[in-house]
Amino acid sequence: MIPKRLENLLNEKHVWFKSLVHPEAYTAQEIAATLHVKGKELAKSVIVRANGDLVMAVLPAHCKVDFKKLREALGEKAVKLASEDEFRGVFSDCETGAEPPFGNLYNIETVVDRSLTEDENIYFNAGTHYEAVEMRYKDFEEIVKPRVAEFGEEP
Repeated sequence: MIPKRLENLLNEKHVWFKSLVHPEAYTAQEIAATLHVKGKELAKSVIVRANGDLVMAVLPAHCKVDFKKLREALGEKAVKLASEDEFRGVFSDCETGAEPPFGNLYNIETVVDRSLTEDENIYFNAGTHYEAVEMRYKDFEEIVKPRVAEFGEEP
């Protein structure tokens, strides 16, 4: 089920979105396969610590975070992967590992890999391991107002 705060936000903004129920899946690549979309079309959220603060890095499912590029994009000296224990409580309405890319709903800065801006639509986890959301990228960007940078590393 889509977190209420996300569903309310999308409805308040009057944007088109579609809930996509799928078989339970835990990796972004598995989710892309169950939705029959390319890994580059599905966004995954990676929670990092940048000089002590949590930041949501959003990139295509098939990519890894290039931490050097992310550090440069954020203008921070220290950026590292956050542990689940560090962020689990922040996303109390989501299953761990299924956080939707709306850091603004959780008072966390959001940075998006530039490659996601190239597609008309964006797909992402809806807070559970069995539901995703599809929406227009331009609507996502208007609502979240993420920092856009190049930090996704292709396999």
